[in-house]
Amino acid sequence: MKLGMINSAWAQAGRDTAWGLEKTKEIGFDCVDIFIDPLDADIRERKLVKYTCTRLDLPIVSVCCVAVGLIDFNPSVQRFHLQRVKEYLDLCYEYEAQNLLLVLGEYIWNREVIPPEAQWELGVEQCQNLARYAESLGLEIALELEPFPLSLLNNVDEMVRFVDEVNHPALKANIDISHLLLADVKAEELRKLAGKAIHVHISDCDGKVHGDLPPGRGVVDFDPYLSEIKKLNIPGAISLELEYSPEPDKIEEWVREAYESTNTLMQKAGLRG
Repeated sequence: MKLGMINSAWAQAGRDTAWGLEKTKEIGFDCVDIFIDPLDADIRERKLVKYTCTRLDLPIVSVCCVAVGLIDFNPSVQRFHLQRVKEYLDLCYEYEAQNLLLVLGEYIWNREVIPPEAQWELGVEQCQNLARYAESLGLEIALELEPFPLSLLNNVDEMVRFVDEVNHPALKANIDISHLLLADVKAEELRKLAGKAIHVHISDCDGKVHGDLPPGRGVVDFDPYLSEIKKLNIPGAISLELEYSPEPDKIEEWVREAYESTNTLMQKAGLRG
């Protein structure tokens, strides 16, 4: 598998887009995931990302999208977010990416007032629509498993059920290793995602709260998860996810450390030559 990273680590440390992409290539990453909102980024920023990645020979594998409004109970909000995600898919096509990393929302009001089944069914319907659009562009959608109690997709069984109910080849799962630990998901449960996963995120955490630390700075035992991921034969990338470095002025050292530890783990697991 290729080793990539999400470019948001640089932006959160106040570094500009081109500088961050250049450092990504310099450090040794094979590819990059882009965190950008097509409704916020102007045309110059959009073109800068594509131009810089092409110049550096740094393929864009995935574009990240958080769309919690897809399962909002207001039809007008649903329609807006459905169109917004389609614009993300258009951007994926423009960037020649492989997939859109999609984060769905959470059950509202503590799963009370509105039946949780209604939100689930709405999510399935919306994702069927989006999967058909993704397929028309030659793209796939990778759903994120979030480790929070009210998240729609917060364990492997719910992910499998959701993917099966959407029942479209363009929609599959993303595997996030630190999220699995926080959700108390054992490595062997990943076997249930055979043929249903297309992308991977890797980071560490303290075992208690969402952290996205460089591997080795937390408590995650990566070997069992990477061993199971290897068996899934995912033809994509493992992307390093780093968020909010405690020392923004040392972001380059933070990313280099994460690259080296992740590269070592992947080589040990036979995932990277």
